[in-house]
Amino acid sequence: SVCRGAAAAIEFYKNAFGAVECFRLPGPDGRLMHGQITIGGAPVMLVDEFLEHPEQCAVSPQALKGSPVTIHLYVPDVDATMAQAVAAGAKVAMPATDMFWGDRYGRLEDPFGHQWAVASHIRDVSPQEIMAAVGGSAPGAAS
Repeated sequence: SVCRGAAAAIEFYKNAFGAVECFRLPGPDGRLMHGQITIGGAPVMLVDEFLEHPEQCAVSPQALKGSPVTIHLYVPDVDATMAQAVAAGAKVAMPATDMFWGDRYGRLEDPFGHQWAVASHIRDVSPQEIMAAVGGSAPGAAS
């Protein structure tokens, strides 16, 4: 993920999502050429924005005025995680809600412009129930 201020992003992710820092490689000017954290055991790579090198795709969501990407994070308690992220500086884009597919789900925007979907699985739902909830029928279901 490209961040305008990757070192600050690492600190935010530690506070917001309990990230564990693994590695930092600062460049000669102090910007991070590479950073790695884990969130829930999953590795996440970070780099600072380098607008002077567009060929490296090192452009942050802030420079792009948004991002088409949403990072999906499953957590044990979506409400607690969202509250922790908001306390660390995230904005709620969608409050946590029980969804028809069986997750409690909410969305956040972090201070670096990245979109996060945060969810906790609360119940198992069959494909037929999901399709019925959206007004369709599941593949292979009797009509």
